[in-house]
Amino acid sequence: MSNDWITRLPKVELHVHLEGSIPLPALWELIEKYGGKREFRDISELETRFQYKDFPHFIDTWMWKNGYLREYEDFTHISGAVAKDLGEQGIRYVEAFYSPPDFEMHGLEPQRLTEAICKGLREHEDAVLVNLVADLVRDYGPKQGQRTLHALTEVKDLGVIGIGIGGSEQDYPPEPYQEVYEDARQRGFRTSAHAGEAAGSDSVWGAIRALKVDRLGHGTRATEDPKLVTYLKEHQIPIEMCPISNLRTGVVSSLEEHPVKEFFEEGLLVTVNTDDPKMFNTSLEAEYRALMDQLGFEQKDLVQLVENAIEAAWCNDSIKTQVRNELNTFTQE
Repeated sequence: MSNDWITRLPKVELHVHLEGSIPLPALWELIEKYGGKREFRDISELETRFQYKDFPHFIDTWMWKNGYLREYEDFTHISGAVAKDLGEQGIRYVEAFYSPPDFEMHGLEPQRLTEAICKGLREHEDAVLVNLVADLVRDYGPKQGQRTLHALTEVKDLGVIGIGIGGSEQDYPPEPYQEVYEDARQRGFRTSAHAGEAAGSDSVWGAIRALKVDRLGHGTRATEDPKLVTYLKEHQIPIEMCPISNLRTGVVSSLEEHPVKEFFEEGLLVTVNTDDPKMFNTSLEAEYRALMDQLGFEQKDLVQLVENAIEAAWCNDSIKTQVRNELNTFTQE
């Protein structure tokens, strides 16, 4: 089987951060715009910046990179570049995180930021449909999260379908966000939370019990509690797994140690995603290829992963039907 099969496979991505998906040429343009070129001799040297000692080092790099996103037009620029890249990978539907609280330091309002992003995404909507999930970024605390939530309610109809909390999971447990998540549900948002990535199974339990999440981001370290794994299976809580991300940030020391195959074979509702593909030198194609080459997944398993993602997606039924029909047509060729 050639790589072409994976390229052509209609795919769905549910855990990808817009700011972590910026193609390097587009990021390089922003670095040039804001005078950061003195840090690097050329774009190839920029690539070396995206190597990490551990998860906190990754967060530091994330914040450094975000420092080059300062104006609304920057977000239109990157969102168009990201959507074009996703469409070229055969990804048909995406739910993409973006992080409004990270950019208030530049005076960017969540509403106008959302509008700027949607303007760029619309340029490529014939190739890929992208809905947005607002990352409230747990580092800023639940009060800031509440303010961001209120602001985003005003632009919800642009395609902001959910909320989540990323950031420094190891320092900020999920429980303080309980009221924010309840408010989000009342406002019609779906909910996810990064859990079991930089912290252990207690963080996953907190996301389930306190936040009552619809989906779990990562969930990698749920393996630390067999009862939790059983719970995830019995309740079919969708898990947005990101194997190569976890490898790059040191959550696992090798792909062979990642629980994605174990969870998949045990019948948990697993989806596979890229997280921050341009910061981890990955793509959804590369993730699927690694599953086949290193973990023994077969073609039918990759198709099942896409079907899982369609089931777990928060879009309307007509979009699900459209993607599912395209997938069925592809598998019958």
